[in-house]
Formats: sequence, structure tokens, C-alpha cells
Amino acid sequence: MPSLILATATRLLLPLMLIFSIFLLMRGHNEPGGGFVGGLVAGAAFTLYAAVYGVSQAQNALRFDPKALIAVGLLVAVVSAVPALALGLPLMTGLWYQQTLPVIGKIGTPLLFDVGVYLVVIGVTTTIMFALFEAEGE
Repeated sequence: MPSLILATATRLLLPLMLIFSIFLLMRGHNEPGGGFVGGLVAGAAFTLYAAVYGVSQAQNALRFDPKALIAVGLLVAVVSAVPALALGLPLMTGLWYQQTLPVIGKIGTPLLFDVGVYLVVIGVTTTIMFALFEAEGE
């Protein structure tokens, strides 16, 4: 039986960790952070949830199949290279939208690449941890 304190803390920490992971993602293309670190924080949040409530409830909280997140993340990361190639620029050249958006700031292909990395890292982390938790339960 899991600890009541840990279960309560996990319910409160999950949304905070996800918000922090998005913060790391959004500031990462200009400052330290980014898709990898943000994805690790989000993966850790769902891993903690799975440790307390079980893998099936963590998968319901995630709402997406982790392997589908890996595929979508890879697709988004590859798509981020297309605009530069279409303009005849070297692969992975950063292209930026001219207008600064409120709250988000500047957006461009580096942010799109970071989103892809973010999704891949969440998918890989949760796939590995969910498999370990399921193997432990057998």
C-alpha cells in the first residue's frame, strides 16, 4: 500500500512538474534548458505517478501511447528541417517568425525542433519506466 503522504504529494506535484517542464521547453531555444531537459522533467512526473498509482493509471494520465509520442516527436523534429531546405539553406538553419508573440516570445524552427525532442524524450522515458514497473509487478 502506497503512502498517503506520497500519494497526495504526487497528485499535487504532477501538474507543477508538467508546467515546469513546459517552462524549460519554452526558454530552452534561447537559454539553457530545452526539449531534452523539459522532456526529462515531464517523464519523471509520469514515472512518479506510475510508482504511486500504477502503470495503467499513469498511462491514462498521459493520455497518449508513449510509442506514439516518440513517432510524433521524431516527425516534428524532422519537419523542423524542411523550411531551411526548401529555401536552399543548410540543414537545421534556424528560421524565425518576424513578430514576437506575447507570452511565448520569438518562435521558429529551433523551437519546433525542441518540441520534437521534448515529445521523444517523454515517450522514451515513460516507455522504459512503464516497462520496468510492469516487469516488477510480474
